[in-house]
Amino acid sequence: MESRWSDAEARATIERYRGDPAVNEDIALRVYTSGLIGKDPALVLHGGGNTSVKTTMRDDTGRDVMVLCVKGSGWDLGGIEPPGLPAVRLESLGALRDRDALSDEEMVNAQRTRLIDASSPNPSVETLLHAFLPHKFIDHSHADAILALVDQPNADEVCRAVFGDTLAIVPYIMPGHALAKLAAETYERNPDAEGLLLLRHGLFTFGQTARESYERHIAAVDKAERFGRTAVAKAESTRVPRDEISYATIAPILRGKLGEGERRYLLSLRANDTIKRFLGRADLATITQRGPATPDHVIRTKRVPLLLDLSSKMDPSGIASHIDEKLQAYREAYRAYVKRESSAKGREVAQLDPDPRVALVPGVGMISFGSTEKAAAIAGDVYEHTIGVIETAEAIGRYEALSTADLFDMEYWSLEQAKLGRSQPKSLQGRVVYVSGAGRGIGAACARAFADAGASLYLTDRDEEALVGVATALGAHYEVVDMANESAVRRSVEGCIRAFGGLDGVVSNAGIAPQGAIGEISTDDLKHSFEVNFFSHQYLASSALQVMRIQGMGGFLLFNASKAAFNPGKGFGPYAIPKAAVVALMKQYAIEGGSIGVRSNAVNADRIRTGLLDSEDLERRAAARGLDPDAYYRSNLLHREVTAKDVAEAFLNLALAPSTTGCVITVDGGNIAASPR
Repeated sequence: MESRWSDAEARATIERYRGDPAVNEDIALRVYTSGLIGKDPALVLHGGGNTSVKTTMRDDTGRDVMVLCVKGSGWDLGGIEPPGLPAVRLESLGALRDRDALSDEEMVNAQRTRLIDASSPNPSVETLLHAFLPHKFIDHSHADAILALVDQPNADEVCRAVFGDTLAIVPYIMPGHALAKLAAETYERNPDAEGLLLLRHGLFTFGQTARESYERHIAAVDKAERFGRTAVAKAESTRVPRDEISYATIAPILRGKLGEGERRYLLSLRANDTIKRFLGRADLATITQRGPATPDHVIRTKRVPLLLDLSSKMDPSGIASHIDEKLQAYREAYRAYVKRESSAKGREVAQLDPDPRVALVPGVGMISFGSTEKAAAIAGDVYEHTIGVIETAEAIGRYEALSTADLFDMEYWSLEQAKLGRSQPKSLQGRVVYVSGAGRGIGAACARAFADAGASLYLTDRDEEALVGVATALGAHYEVVDMANESAVRRSVEGCIRAFGGLDGVVSNAGIAPQGAIGEISTDDLKHSFEVNFFSHQYLASSALQVMRIQGMGGFLLFNASKAAFNPGKGFGPYAIPKAAVVALMKQYAIEGGSIGVRSNAVNADRIRTGLLDSEDLERRAAARGLDPDAYYRSNLLHREVTAKDVAEAFLNLALAPSTTGCVITVDGGNIAASPR
């Protein structure tokens, strides 16, 4: 690992904050090197690690006081700004070292009551450790290479062999007042040390300048990496050949088994060569069950991953039985762990969900789960780095994580759980929704509405430019698909499975608007209209229903019908007839999907500015009614133009209506001739 310090970038950061009276040069440089650490996943992941600087700041009395600016809760080092480094009065904070003990609640209160700005975020749970050390700049990370050394049964011996007296060693204690005191005492016994190695935890380095502390950190990690690489190069581990198994086959089964009640997970697959090689280890079932690489990872990945031993010879029912058996055993083991540890400590805790966050599947890869795409990605990032730590640690000696008792304390520590946040989930969080024709008009409006409701989206359209624009704005997955091509549609549903692990709902929206007298239109043109306006809906719905049936969690199929299905117009038969068939299709899916909890409904919209009609067609239709185009759009009972957003809201309401199926909702401003029944 090399230092990424740049004098030019450091000066630019200082200049960037030059006009802010609350940001002095110390804080600007603290922001700069915090970012250098936070942007390197080999050092920290997703909010991990912390940094601080001791400096002066003017308080509300106008006096200059010594403060500790330390990373605040909720901030990530990679993107930290000065507000993410709350200033705490240092003198009285340091005096807390004289206390024999301090509870977590007392510690948090003590830190908050010493804030210069009461609106600041909570200072890090390791604030006191930063405060009790005398150094101006302090950096803390959970570097992979360091964890491979400190996660050893003889970690003291290994670390001394690598670092000598450069880094002092601190035995594991849970973060808080006691650890802060022990760290300060350890440094005082080793005043020439450039940092501290916290066993089973990570690395602290310090210095009188931002550059000194940062480059000491990088030098220590580089030395650990070199030591680890040498050990890995010499090590040999037995690999077991594995059959390749289709992820698209197992993912919906696994997702369905994970989903209980209203709980839904999104799945994320990683199957690079490093992961596949790790999954081929003969000792996989042993080394993966020892715990996380650093304690705070337990809130991201649970204590251990789920192990699945599938075979390409298994049929879907065999795969389902195996997953069910292993998952139930995992959940029972988790409940037993919570009961055992809480009883031993005399604590009553509200048990967290017993589900794994990572599954290791030889022949497939590593699958991570989360209620959001971000949560699934975080679990995947953390465990992918854990794999590297385990491999290196095993090459050095023996990978050994914290005891279950210590991990329980961390997992059920309120200050650690606070990192996850507890915001109210959105109505469609964890649900995967496929929207066709999503590049513009009603499809694009539906994509926006469902995204706002928390759905994870898979968007398709034939128009790549329009589709990319919508998908990029919403952060959605997308694929260019001709919905009239059955094999392309079925491949796209598999693409949705690869992206999320399954599918919960469909907004089937693809369509064209051919015109002509029904007795005169060519058979080929009528067939093409049916391909797009009817069969595209059948291709998508049938593929989606197969996935929903496997998952066993219900779902919804929503179809874009049309006023023309109920009130066809002259010369519009080639469009109206397949649309009428779509309404019948919707009802048939309501009949056949009801027993597995799949709801099927449609929206009947009319006169929406979607581009379905070109300007000449629009003017001709308006003129036939003695109207200009704007008046044409308002020619309904409410005299109100209906928008694509109005239609999207109707689709969303149907998606959220648990007791409604076989229904057509009209969104047309009022047209009695087109109203069902």
